[in-house]
Amino acid sequence: MQRFQPILSALTMLSWLMLPAAALAQQPATAPAAGETLQIVAFGDSLSAGYGVNPGESFPEQLQTALRETGRDVAVANAGVSGDTTSGGLARLEWSVPQDADLVIVELGANDALRGIAPQITERNLDQILAMLQGRDQAVLLAGMMAPPNMGADYAADFDGIYKRLADKYDVALYPFFLDGVAAEPALNQDDGMHPNAKGVAVIVARILPAVTEALDAIRAERGTG
Repeated sequence: MQRFQPILSALTMLSWLMLPAAALAQQPATAPAAGETLQIVAFGDSLSAGYGVNPGESFPEQLQTALRETGRDVAVANAGVSGDTTSGGLARLEWSVPQDADLVIVELGANDALRGIAPQITERNLDQILAMLQGRDQAVLLAGMMAPPNMGADYAADFDGIYKRLADKYDVALYPFFLDGVAAEPALNQDDGMHPNAKGVAVIVARILPAVTEALDAIRAERGTG
């Protein structure tokens, strides 16, 4: 936890949570390969939206490229909104995540922690999001977040435990910390010290890729498509 303290402490000093809500980013321009294309939606905040990086460098775009390089037929949609909280995500889920999405990567909660929102509220919102997605029979990869240490040990314990509790409750895949390998690494972050630059996004993609490919393989196996 200590190795993340510089970046997480800085979160409360900067204005990430006040970033204006961006319109949902465009679908990646590259056409998917022929065949049964699996539809993935990155549903989150500025970390998914691609705040501060150039076209082609956002998490959904780099993830799509990485997956296609492994031979997987996928299209990754960007449903990230800068500044979004779990409450905002819950409110827009119905129109942000298409009903035909095969896999939804849920990346929300960082702004809740920045604002000191009660972990019980964050957990309730994420619980409803996961329930709605499971009700649609959509696979989920839940990406976790860590609370800033200045919120106190009790807050951090309650907040950090949300993601594992919900992953167990709904039996969904869990990637414990979305910024693993990037937080507190100046060379991998923008000048604000919080949002990953293109190289940082590449690290996130490389680290989360096994979890994503495992989820996709499980979907294809369940459908008998190999």
